[in-house]
Amino acid sequence: VQLQASGGGLVQAGGSLNLSCTASGLTFSLYTMGWFRQAPGKEREFVAAVTWSGGSAKYADSVNGRFTISRDNSKNTVYLQMGSLGPEDTAVYFCAAHRSGIKAIMSAVEYGAHYWGKGTQVTVSS
Repeated sequence: VQLQASGGGLVQAGGSLNLSCTASGLTFSLYTMGWFRQAPGKEREFVAAVTWSGGSAKYADSVNGRFTISRDNSKNTVYLQMGSLGPEDTAVYFCAAHRSGIKAIMSAVEYGAHYWGKGTQVTVSS
């Protein structure tokens, strides 16, 4: 199983960036998908999650209203559209897959996920 995140980069404050995470080796449509991030010197934290169907999503308070998670099961890909970025959003962003529901993946930092991808760096300059 591989989760490959891409789309990170350097962006100015107030800008936007779109991340993608493409999965292989698993039945993608059976998994709840999530995005997490880890800033330097900080613990990994939950950012957003979407149910297997894409019908429901949850967001961390810090990104709610600025970020949008979505998925395309035909492409085995989950997306994270990030807007109104600030320096506080600078982090390595990871995607994760969980067979259980959205509440489970929201707790993945504490209790684990079935699969984690390698991260993609997002740097927001002020």
